[in-house]
Amino acid sequence: MQEPAARPIRFVHRGAIVEVTDAPTTKSVLYWLREDAHCVGTKEGCNEGDCGACMVIIGSRDKEAPGGLALRPVNSCLQFLSSLDGKALFTVEDLKRIHAEGAGETLHPAQRAMVSCHGSQCGFCTPGFTMSLAACYEEHVAANTRPTRQAIADALSGNLCRCTGYRPILDAGESMFDASSTHVTKTRSSTAGSSIAHIDRAASVALLDDLADDPPLHYRASESALASLDRSGDGGWVAAPRAIDALASLYEAHPDACLIAGATDAGLWVTKQFRPMPKQIRIDAIESLKAIEWKNDTLSIGAGASLEAAWSALVAMAPALHEMQLRFASLPLRLAGTMGGNVANGSPIGDSAPALLALDATLLLRRGTTQRRIALADFYVDYIKNRLAPGEFIQAIEVPRLASGTAVRGYKLSKRYDCDISAVCAGLAIRIEAGRVVHARFAFGGMAAIVKRATQAEAAVLDTQWNEETLQRAIDSIAHDFTPMSDLRASARYRQKVAGNLLRRLWFETRGVAPLATEEVAVWPQRAQMR
Repeated sequence: MQEPAARPIRFVHRGAIVEVTDAPTTKSVLYWLREDAHCVGTKEGCNEGDCGACMVIIGSRDKEAPGGLALRPVNSCLQFLSSLDGKALFTVEDLKRIHAEGAGETLHPAQRAMVSCHGSQCGFCTPGFTMSLAACYEEHVAANTRPTRQAIADALSGNLCRCTGYRPILDAGESMFDASSTHVTKTRSSTAGSSIAHIDRAASVALLDDLADDPPLHYRASESALASLDRSGDGGWVAAPRAIDALASLYEAHPDACLIAGATDAGLWVTKQFRPMPKQIRIDAIESLKAIEWKNDTLSIGAGASLEAAWSALVAMAPALHEMQLRFASLPLRLAGTMGGNVANGSPIGDSAPALLALDATLLLRRGTTQRRIALADFYVDYIKNRLAPGEFIQAIEVPRLASGTAVRGYKLSKRYDCDISAVCAGLAIRIEAGRVVHARFAFGGMAAIVKRATQAEAAVLDTQWNEETLQRAIDSIAHDFTPMSDLRASARYRQKVAGNLLRRLWFETRGVAPLATEEVAVWPQRAQMR
């Protein structure tokens, strides 16, 4: 196929359109900010998307969003510079604005609240916390709503403080809304000199509309940029097609290219593994890949849909998965990453696959003009290996409508409650009719080289009474389904034990007599107290 003409990466920053022509294709937004734009308020902490010190806000054109601009907090350490093409970048430096008459500076409500509530401890992570709070503020003020303290805590799930704790930061999150009710009109009308600063949506939208006329991105790094990374040979480009057909054609021609969606995992290949990535094909500019819709009795989740949107769709179908949604990484990672990418990655501790296996999900695959379907249960072959052919990609995840009476649960065990990797993750579905089990899907992550179903445990409960004797047979069968390993997150013995305990928990919540309340009801008040 003929290669399109190369063009710069173009985005909005500090109220103007920026063009990048000479940066490595794997340069992160964080490093560009600090090294090239000299906006050093954004900090590098863990450089792997956990601490949140590098948090920024990305603005995208969206007619459904307030003012036509969707805002989302993301970890700039994981985002390649190409992810900004056609978007707007806001950093902590943008939160305050200079009065037109030069009378002084105005702090954003999130900044002012952090100061008044003494929310800063050592101070290193403070810009990241402030950006997360600002994103939360902008979202709720635009909707004329006020979040609960727990909702603010969830918005901060991607920010880790290692100093004196979260209480004053949560206090700041609540207090930044105290005066907002009297300033909403001023904020929305961009009144000059308003005591509440805000992101100027109208100005950003006008600039983004100018960028919308650009052709699809095809950025080629210069020889000097490649040399700086000690890379050679064919490659050094990033393409971002805007149609599925164009993606399929390009990937078929370059099956050695790396498909990039949110880069929440691919970013780590660069920052932690120093892996070369000379060819990149981004899928985040393809709007049709982000579609989530019901097609007859099947929920189709486009491979480019964000994790947050995909989990929300699953929760609408199975409400008991809500806590799994909140505990999947953090809000910024869920807004950037995709469920399609999480499934394709195939990590044995990826938290999407257990729930999807419990829901009998199928994958729609595409290579060129050819499509095929494969059950997710048959997709994984071995550790980080799957049945995708060269040049083939996941187009959609398809989940059948739940049969009436099916109980679905998602349980996650990890060392840290928020934003942590699973030691064991379970997706469990069961349907009981007249006291007998007529359907069972027990899937576990962290128990083998791949996420997989506990087929022998399923067989132990099918067509039997759902009682303690049946439960014990299923627990005993777990030892035949899995031979887990010991690592830093958990020992093999612990994993075997808790996998059985999670089945017992399912039984407690679904037994016919006096079932216990779900995790959603029983634990959330506890979370609020812990915070």
